[in-house]
Amino acid sequence: MAINYATVTWDQLHRDARTLAAALMPRGPFKGIVAVTRGGLIPAAIIARELDCRLVESISVISYAGESNDEQSEPVIVKPAVAADDGEGFLIVDDLVDSGETAKVVREALPKAHFACLYAKPAGRAHTDQYVMEVSQDTWVLFPWDTAPLFVPPLARKAP
Repeated sequence: MAINYATVTWDQLHRDARTLAAALMPRGPFKGIVAVTRGGLIPAAIIARELDCRLVESISVISYAGESNDEQSEPVIVKPAVAADDGEGFLIVDDLVDSGETAKVVREALPKAHFACLYAKPAGRAHTDQYVMEVSQDTWVLFPWDTAPLFVPPLARKAP
């Protein structure tokens, strides 16, 4: 299967997090937010600000083996969201739901929480309650923390 890449800039991430926060407003107020680490940390911070929510907890899940993050393994919670108990009144925030395997584990740990993410792929879409945008299953989303701006010489300076 061919892989497509979608680059999300800081500006786009911020806009999408605010869009998600606006859509979540009618469901609140929330007791707190649980960020799925690591990808959910920054969206959770933006959403916490927009919803004026001061309690931000995290749940740490490891679901990729290897340095390249290309081999998915069975997800394991390495740090539970203790403050959230069973999740009642809490909002779970992640950046992306891909296969849904991580989301399943998080939902089992926090069955009464509302799960929201910025982006959802078809295979994982059913495991989230709310998302901003769907991306195709063969798209690898490059988040701003995964990339670095590099100098690109003007076209006129490139050798023919």
